[in-house]
Amino acid sequence: MSKTKSILVRYGISTLGLVVVALGVGLSIKSNLGIAPLSCIPTILSLKYTAVSIGTFTWAFNLLFIVLQAIILRKEFKWTHVLQVLPILIFGYLVDGAIWLFDALQSPATEYWLQIVLCVVAVVLTAIGIRLEVVGQGWILPADSTLHVITQRTGASFAIVKVIMDVTLVAITVGLALIFFGLLTGNGHTMVVREGTLIQAVLTGLCMHVTDPIINKWLEPVVAKHL
Repeated sequence: MSKTKSILVRYGISTLGLVVVALGVGLSIKSNLGIAPLSCIPTILSLKYTAVSIGTFTWAFNLLFIVLQAIILRKEFKWTHVLQVLPILIFGYLVDGAIWLFDALQSPATEYWLQIVLCVVAVVLTAIGIRLEVVGQGWILPADSTLHVITQRTGASFAIVKVIMDVTLVAITVGLALIFFGLLTGNGHTMVVREGTLIQAVLTGLCMHVTDPIINKWLEPVVAKHL
């Protein structure tokens, strides 16, 4: 198998992962029950500065994770780390596309049972998308890379660092919501921080215990042939 085809297969799978995660983000916003911590800040900023899309704020916000990596790694930071700009740029456009796609649904969801269903489906999509990224061994989003850098530097467990990051992002979002709109949850129309935020923060990892083995069974042999 040629090296070019190997790269296309691996990055194709990882790109599919980005697409699926973006769909999860779009669906969580449509649920209007709160969204995943990593998307909270871009969303609250977009609600305030409506001329800028959530996708644009998403890739701009993720640039900060690359800067954080540079601060932590210092001399060990390589120019290859800068290549993370490409996947977040793609991901930003995909998020905007997913939001546009789901605008065909009732906006926002009003019945609580429907909100829960959309939120849970968003969890499943996110879990599947993350695993596709990992299995493909192609794109790596800066937030995930930053988590690994911090765990390597501090020796703390990945789970603890992830919880700290999620709590910090949600706290910042709540602060911005209070400053911008005088509310804890969002702008009064779109709910950025609510029980759905907790559901996605907790259930995504648990869901991956179910979805990961299925994806591994079907895709890992394919990727192994192209390494």
